Amino acid sequence: MIPDIHGKCNLDFWGANVYNGENFIGQFVTILSVNKTRDLRWAHSAHFLLGVVLNCAQFLFWRNTMSKNTRFLTHAAVIAALYAGLTHMQNLLLPGSATWAIQMRLSEALCVLAFFTPAAIPGLTVGCLVFNITYAAALPLDFLVGSLATLLAAGSMWLTRHVTVKGYPLLGMAMPALFNALLVGWELTAYIGGGFFLNALYVALGELAVLLTFGTALYYAVKKRHLDTTVFGA
Repeated sequence: MIPDIHGKCNLDFWGANVYNGENFIGQFVTILSVNKTRDLRWAHSAHFLLGVVLNCAQFLFWRNTMSKNTRFLTHAAVIAALYAGLTHMQNLLLPGSATWAIQMRLSEALCVLAFFTPAAIPGLTVGCLVFNITYAAALPLDFLVGSLATLLAAGSMWLTRHVTVKGYPLLGMAMPALFNALLVGWELTAYIGGGFFLNALYVALGELAVLLTFGTALYYAVKKRHLDTTVFGA
């Protein structure tokens, strides 16, 4: 550690000083502290994800004892928690990947649940709203524009769930890209600039990339395991 002219201590990694005993030990401890902080971040994220999985498993175990209205509210609450939690986790582990103009918000894959239950419409909307109002770097209108785009996309997916191409809801899969491109693209243009068409294109590509990969995988997983009937009663 080398004190500067203001009396503060800075790390010095120049060859002449790194192997000096006191300097080397101090820098080594600092590096360990940084790595420990990173490891703790991963540990907390893993613990949170495990908690979500266990709670969802408990919900699935008791689903048959629920009334129709209770099941609807529970589905919506679980979907909202999953959306907000997964988005925060992605932003924690991969900063900016879920919030930039060019983004791949993996939690958007949960939009396919709107093909199986109308509870996904309020669930996804509330999940998006919760994330936007709890994310410090959100744009001023994110809570309104992003949530509205999710509401319109989820509602459209539910309405077009029977419009398929060889059993695949291609039209519905494009709804998140369409509404987010129009609304979020406008918001980005208003606050950041760069041109509406370019911002809308970036948002649409990110949405399509997630829905056509992770979303498609989730869709077929639900169908293959018959969760559309055993869990959602579709």
